[in-house]
Amino acid sequence: MPGGAWGARWGLGQDRGSCPRPEGWALRKEHGLPGPARWGVAPGLDGGAQAWVLERDLRLPPCRVPGEDGSGWLPGPHAGPLPCCSNSLIATNAARLRLIAGPEKRLLEMGLRRAQGPDGGLTASTYSYLGGFDGSSNVLAGQLRGVPVAGTLAHSFVTSFLGTEVPPDPMLAPAAGQGPTVDLAASVETWLERVCAHLGLGVQEPHRGERAAFVAYALAFPRAFQGLLDTYSVRRSGLPNFLAVALALEGLGYQAVGVRLDSGDLLQQAQEIRGVFRTVAAQFRVPWLESVPITVSNSIDEEELARLAQKGSEVNGIGIGTSVVTCPRQPSLGCVYKLVSVGGQPRMKLTEDPEKQTLPGSKAAFRLLGSNGSLLMDVLQLAEEPPPQAGQELRVWPRGAQESCTVRPAHVEPLLRLWVQQGQLCEPLPSLAESRAFAQLSLSRLSPAHRRLEQPELYQVALSEKLQALVDKLSASSPRESPMVGAA
Repeated sequence: MPGGAWGARWGLGQDRGSCPRPEGWALRKEHGLPGPARWGVAPGLDGGAQAWVLERDLRLPPCRVPGEDGSGWLPGPHAGPLPCCSNSLIATNAARLRLIAGPEKRLLEMGLRRAQGPDGGLTASTYSYLGGFDGSSNVLAGQLRGVPVAGTLAHSFVTSFLGTEVPPDPMLAPAAGQGPTVDLAASVETWLERVCAHLGLGVQEPHRGERAAFVAYALAFPRAFQGLLDTYSVRRSGLPNFLAVALALEGLGYQAVGVRLDSGDLLQQAQEIRGVFRTVAAQFRVPWLESVPITVSNSIDEEELARLAQKGSEVNGIGIGTSVVTCPRQPSLGCVYKLVSVGGQPRMKLTEDPEKQTLPGSKAAFRLLGSNGSLLMDVLQLAEEPPPQAGQELRVWPRGAQESCTVRPAHVEPLLRLWVQQGQLCEPLPSLAESRAFAQLSLSRLSPAHRRLEQPELYQVALSEKLQALVDKLSASSPRESPMVGAA
């Protein structure tokens, strides 16, 4: 999808509405996050990614929810909007795609037309950027949320030209601003003959309408010219037309910024195009042409992304739409909002399913890190307990374990921050850039195996001894039914 001026010109990205801005939440997930890895990015206040969390464990809230302890709002009516399910899914999905692509590939969100709901496009663009994408084709996300906007021209733009159009002003001044103007359209025709001769093509093979579209784009954006190569034929039309325009611009001191492929075997075509760029660069002594970025798109999922990101790939940028904004591997996130305390007295839901049990009492959360910054575990404790200290031994109960263990963290980070109290902000909300930086810092702390998504379990969530004792006490004092005779 076109971004920048073209997107604004065509009215793209006009999905009105605003992102939900919850005051906080505590989540508990009942179903898997996208893919096998059991972690996720949990956006909180206005896009804040506040915690990496594990499957089946309490979600770490970035702030206290008024009424979380039963003293204010009734929890029930707020159970729907507070968890920000779609935001967490999209941010987590984007983070997975970033891990698969690696740090070098440029990832662009291009899923505006696939996003769901009245403000789904804005939400998807915002939270995919938070999760690790580099930009979006959604110009409204750029205007309202500060998401970097990027894109190329559209096939419809290319096909709207027949080749008989005469540019209103075909003259283009040199990039340096000095020297006579040049008829760009005429210069392109001259270069086309030389390019076709080099490629072994007839000068009539490249599509005239496509070439006219490229010339029109270059006249409008000479410093940002890029070509969409597959409208008619990559090898026989898109590529020679792009090269003719790029070389004509180079004569005036401009450099083309890239090409895009949107069909076919993207990996193979990128390798072939890179080879052509290298031979043309050598033939016409234009060194920068060798490294023109190649961007690809076309229903790219995790498997295809891994293929495009493999070593030796000539792909520089990847546009992903449906696979990031709809989360096809896990299109919904099962969450609940549960009461943990009333008037300072802990409350606990036991249920018939141990995985759905809640943890009682108002809590604090801390992340324990090793000396090299690696993740050790997250610790949940009652709010009144003193926080863990770096360098001091701590006894904890890992979730699901039968025995306690000791840990000595080198660093301790608090995960629970008080943002809203009695309806008032306690400190300024984090910006989208700050939230994105937090998420990327968390990604950087993963082990190489986790970054390759080879290990489903990340690290443990553990309870303090006092919290575990409270869980045991409430579990033992609550009446439990005996199994039904004959029950399946």
